[in-house]
Amino acid sequence: MELLNNLAIGFGVAFTLQNLLYAFGGALLGTLIGVLPGLGPLATIAMLLPSIYALDATPALIMLAGIYYGAQYGGSTTAILINVPGESSSVVTALDGYAMARKGRAGPALAAAGLGSFFAGCVGTIIIAAFAPPLTELAFKFGPAEYFSLMVLGLIGAVVLASGSLVKAIGMILLGLLLGQINTDVISGVPRYSFDIPELTDGIGFVAIAMGVFGFGEIIANLSRPAEHREVFTKDVKGMWPTRQDFSDAWPAVLRGTALGSILGVLPGGGAMLSSFAAYTLEKKLKGRKGEEVFGQGNIRGVAGPESANNAGAQTSFIPMLTLGIPPNPVMALMVGAMTIKGIQPGPQVMTSDPQLFWGLIASMWVGNAMLVILNLPLIGIWIKLLTVPYRILFPAIMVFCAIGLYTLNNNAFDVYMGAGFAVVGYVFHKLGCEPAPLLLGFILGPMMEENLRRALLLSRGDWTTFVTRPLSAGLLLAAALMVVVVTLPSVKAKREVAFAEED
Repeated sequence: MELLNNLAIGFGVAFTLQNLLYAFGGALLGTLIGVLPGLGPLATIAMLLPSIYALDATPALIMLAGIYYGAQYGGSTTAILINVPGESSSVVTALDGYAMARKGRAGPALAAAGLGSFFAGCVGTIIIAAFAPPLTELAFKFGPAEYFSLMVLGLIGAVVLASGSLVKAIGMILLGLLLGQINTDVISGVPRYSFDIPELTDGIGFVAIAMGVFGFGEIIANLSRPAEHREVFTKDVKGMWPTRQDFSDAWPAVLRGTALGSILGVLPGGGAMLSSFAAYTLEKKLKGRKGEEVFGQGNIRGVAGPESANNAGAQTSFIPMLTLGIPPNPVMALMVGAMTIKGIQPGPQVMTSDPQLFWGLIASMWVGNAMLVILNLPLIGIWIKLLTVPYRILFPAIMVFCAIGLYTLNNNAFDVYMGAGFAVVGYVFHKLGCEPAPLLLGFILGPMMEENLRRALLLSRGDWTTFVTRPLSAGLLLAAALMVVVVTLPSVKAKREVAFAEED
């Protein structure tokens, strides 16, 4: 009953004209920056922080939250249409979403992404309202050792479930981990592997790698094909909406992705990106119906699952920020900064001292998700018009689009050169038949793994047994070990080779 009273307060705040306008503005801006590769919610919120001085706290936070979850919607659009992930969480969406677009099924892919995102966003918001305190307790149980073990499990899962050769997948993960080491040491503050290049002291930008390997690399690969095999976008579009079969394939993936994203979003370092990778890994592991598309070739589950997970993860990542004042990811750190600017101390007292702000923000997420689905579904037809543009006109436009996105990251041409360098790397991967997604996962998780490994060893005074004496950490490492054992069994190995032989 108390929950209903609280939600009544929240909707009373969210449905004021001013807050509705700011929710709409945030959702629209978030969608646009999600579509534009390179900009992202982090940079946009950082640029907009000075503007909130003139606003009240509630509309300011409603707008910033709308930008964050709106970007999760928009990031899937370019991933599906032109194989350029607008957001880090959209990398895995590109694997099957782009394959669907090439087969003339961009409409169902975009609709599955939009509807899955809407459902997951709504569920994520219900979870925030109902389960914030117990879920925060779960997050508290994760120390540095548990995070390290969780990331080990994630990387081994990526290797086991990557397409093609296990050796190539391991190579991709290791290369990603090595690239992630190019930065400034978090403890000593000494630059590593920067070769006296000032731009590398902060590490290689994720966007430069993602655009180079996925976007530019795909363009080079397309241009290397004969013209008749290159015009992938001029194929007839086979319907704007998912078929009944698509719905029956996609809805279980949406439910699984929503559940997984809701849990992982609460964990620091989790959020949308880790949730989408985990959901894709889970979908590949589960057996689908007979005759469905293989993963990487346009399976709708590979779009619906990760897109639902990244939106659920984006919503539930507000839980530790709102209830404990602990930001689980960089965007939430900026939200904490915004609350501090407005004189609000983030933490458990916000719920009791400022219920209008707390419940108004939660209710605005429902309103924002409804606005996003109303905004995005009619736009599907407009996005699909892009597919009728001949490739000879489209590819220079994509190149310019990506170059502008890379330059706006730091207003530095160096990022454009890095993207061009990784374009060559992406083309080499294409020729060698290597799947680049494990590289990106290794690159993202590498620095986080190292940081948690060193923290765990500092806390245990160098005792490595801390990873197996803590029950949760030991359980995660045991699951990783079991995954390795299972994949090396002769019967599983043979089945895996047959499955991936069908993909080629």
